Amino acid sequence: MTQAFDVVIVGAGMVGAALATGLGRSGFKVALIDQAEPATFDADLPPDIRVSAISAGSERYLAELGAWPAIKAMRTTVYTRLAVWDETRHPLSNLLPRKLAEVTFDACALGASHLGHIVENAVTQRALWNSASSEPGVTCFPGRTLTALDNGAEAAQVTLDNHDILDGRLIVGADGGNSGVRALAGIGVRRDQYQQQAMVISARYRGPVKDITWQGFYPSGPRAFLPLHSADGDQCWASLVWYDSPDTLARLKALSNEQLLQEITRAFPQELPPLTHIEAKASFPIARQHAKRYVNQRVVLVGDAAHTINPLAGQGVNLGFQDARCLQTQLREAQRAGKDLADPGLLAAYEHQRRPANRRMMLAMDLFYHLFSNRTPPLHLLRNLGLGAARAMPFARNQVARYAMGIDDELPPLASQIARRRPGFKTL
Repeated sequence: MTQAFDVVIVGAGMVGAALATGLGRSGFKVALIDQAEPATFDADLPPDIRVSAISAGSERYLAELGAWPAIKAMRTTVYTRLAVWDETRHPLSNLLPRKLAEVTFDACALGASHLGHIVENAVTQRALWNSASSEPGVTCFPGRTLTALDNGAEAAQVTLDNHDILDGRLIVGADGGNSGVRALAGIGVRRDQYQQQAMVISARYRGPVKDITWQGFYPSGPRAFLPLHSADGDQCWASLVWYDSPDTLARLKALSNEQLLQEITRAFPQELPPLTHIEAKASFPIARQHAKRYVNQRVVLVGDAAHTINPLAGQGVNLGFQDARCLQTQLREAQRAGKDLADPGLLAAYEHQRRPANRRMMLAMDLFYHLFSNRTPPLHLLRNLGLGAARAMPFARNQVARYAMGIDDELPPLASQIARRRPGFKTL
């Protein structure tokens, strides 16, 4: 069976489903394909081990799509402060006490009610799937995978594993870092694997819901705390992230939950509230990856299919939402002007806007990673002085915060210059 659509989106994760919702609300006929429909939300189940820090800018986009109220009705945790500090112990650290080099970003200083929300990925995916599937112009294809792609100059089509054929004026790859669409379209990637991996732990702690998320930086990598919602009694849920070498994380994963809880209590900063229970744990490699181009004829990439970054600041999904919003705007303009949705100038404008913005964030996270993940004494002193300077210059600090929140579109000039001077900037 063959069906015709304006846009065929492969991948119904957070970014793909958001784009489908936005295009459906704009009158496009959209196909949304994914291997499985997201699980139905159950408030009695423990939180999804995968969570994201949804920025204020992304909240606005999700509200425009009509999905944010549904997300809020399920589970979110607001945070008003974000703290970072250096936990490396070295003789040079005695020159600058840690508290002087600790930087806290506070919503109050920005005149905002909050910095963002910690949201389970499963919650966001479910809400966006519901939003997309409720649009009359969106047809969902759950339980289906892509087996072939014909990317012609005049038309494009995809073949599904049940032999259905979907014609589309534009094919969108929103199918993650190992994108099948990207591969079938012949778009290459540049990839740099980090020496670290990340271990995510879903845990309960004793005390009230926190309004702060923090990261303490060690030579082996950061250890982070992300607050979640309340649990039974006087306990709350949290998501912990432990970056370290693959060997170290393999050893930690092999421990019982009780043994791992003891290791976390010993290894995490003293700011960690008293843990009472570990629910789940998982680890994954981290890499910086950038598609060599975002567009090839009638194929365009968004989200992790186009770029993946070090998850230090939780900016990956926010960049993906910015991709979706930008592409959505370009396609609306094409629709208004009566242009082909795969008009080369239109898609070039999308890539011209998004590639530099994504590259800046990738390089900023890469710079942060290399500055903190080492024991080199001069760099140790430099990063502590840098954190101390950030603490002493609230204007510059707040500019960075506004960029991370999605309020401002550009990095502060000094941060942007530093990122641009890093080796590899022009080749990303």
